[in-house]
Amino acid sequence: MTNVTEQAATGGPSRPSGRHGRRRALIILGAVIAVLAVVLTTGALAYAKQYEGKALPGTTVLGQDVAGKTPEQIAALVAEQGKSVTVTVTAGDQEREVSLADLGVTVDAEATARAAVDTEESFSEIISSTWSGENPVDPVVSVDEAAVADFASGLIPEDKTEPVDAKVSFDEDAQSWKAVPGTNGQGVDPQVLVDSVTQKAPALEDFSVEQPIQEIAPAITTAEAEKTVGTLSSLLEQPMSIEGADGATHDVSPERRSGWLSVAPDDSGKALTVSVDEDAVREWVAAQADQDSVEVKDGIEQIDEDGEVVKVVAEKQDGLRITNSDAVADELIAALSGTTPLEAAFETKTVEAEVEEVDAPSTDDEKDAEKKDSEEKATDEKGTDEEDSEEAAEPTGEKWIDVDLTNKTVTAYVGDTPVWGPRSMVDGKEGNETPTGSYEIYLRYDQQDMTNAAYYPEGHPKYYLTEDVPWVQYFHRGYGFHGAPWRSSFGYSGSHGCINMPVSDAKWLYDWASMGTRVEVHT
Repeated sequence: MTNVTEQAATGGPSRPSGRHGRRRALIILGAVIAVLAVVLTTGALAYAKQYEGKALPGTTVLGQDVAGKTPEQIAALVAEQGKSVTVTVTAGDQEREVSLADLGVTVDAEATARAAVDTEESFSEIISSTWSGENPVDPVVSVDEAAVADFASGLIPEDKTEPVDAKVSFDEDAQSWKAVPGTNGQGVDPQVLVDSVTQKAPALEDFSVEQPIQEIAPAITTAEAEKTVGTLSSLLEQPMSIEGADGATHDVSPERRSGWLSVAPDDSGKALTVSVDEDAVREWVAAQADQDSVEVKDGIEQIDEDGEVVKVVAEKQDGLRITNSDAVADELIAALSGTTPLEAAFETKTVEAEVEEVDAPSTDDEKDAEKKDSEEKATDEKGTDEEDSEEAAEPTGEKWIDVDLTNKTVTAYVGDTPVWGPRSMVDGKEGNETPTGSYEIYLRYDQQDMTNAAYYPEGHPKYYLTEDVPWVQYFHRGYGFHGAPWRSSFGYSGSHGCINMPVSDAKWLYDWASMGTRVEVHT
């Protein structure tokens, strides 16, 4: 009461306390901040709308202000600048001015433009960007170092000598490997140009580079070649052999090994590598396996009506097959790829032969053959024979030809079944006997001139020349079957060693047989 009365008495206004004044000031400040926030938010929205899809203020590319420019405008600016750049390259006495593209430099103008207009920012970031000064954007530039290196290599003048790589070759006369030394040349170190272009190209400004021409050592040095020769020598000094099926040894000689080896630069081009011709190795091993193998040969015995053996036409011979030739080849290839000895061995499997029994010929076989000839001729004159009520079963087995020098006949067999013959023939006369043994047909002519001019000159008593001999099949050296139209009878010895047959018989045998058909000649 006293204070109020005193204030009234003095006539002065009432004043708020200090606490109430501060509160009022805070309220006023909050109102001002709210108004500013609205203003700034509205401004930021308008700002963002104005620069949507364009570069913001403060954005620079290649030192140029690109604020408000579209990606297309910025890309055009960058592309034009990239095309205008000139690079001066000095190499020795020559100086060349080239573009960035000539050096394998790519300027990605579109990617640079995208980086300049990237506005994925918050309102606060957009507002703060107006006060942040410049926002420089570097051009997107890529350098193809291989292309720059190729360009550098092309700077070597034609009168400069290129380095020559050392190599390794096989001396046929000395039968040994030797190193052929490499020689230095004049060239460039491409890395000098690569480093300069990589460093300076992104600025998209003209620049100069000095590419020295200097003495260059070969990529493959003489020392590398000599080292490779040492490796080859160690490889060839190692003993390598294959134990054969019969106990013999197939030696893999250094000379043979050298023929399978070759030396060439590796993928890096800075070293030599020794390669093995695997196909040649496998072919050689297969040949040794074939040499050790024994082909199975079935025996042939003639039996009488009681089943007793009358004659052994051909002795049976068990076969021998190599079962691990591929594995041995793998071992040899592995040994040739290193420096370890090889002691391989062929493994074998016995293939048992069988014995085919055939009926023994009659005692008067020549008459039987003549009788059969007349019967067949009679059949030909009459026409076709009456068919059997039931078809005979087709014989099975190996085709082979029986040549009986005692009975002067030829018979064709399939297995143990005679399918043609016996047919009368003329074999070699005294002094020109037909050789006995087991053979195979190895050469055939439907017609051939025959002569012994290689042994007797024309005019010699023993000289002969017979033209157009038909249906010839050789089974051993110059001995074979053929038609003999000059003969009117058969069943005796009188040829120069071949088996002479009637032309029709020779043709039948020619049509029936083939290369490799077995021939058994016996007395």
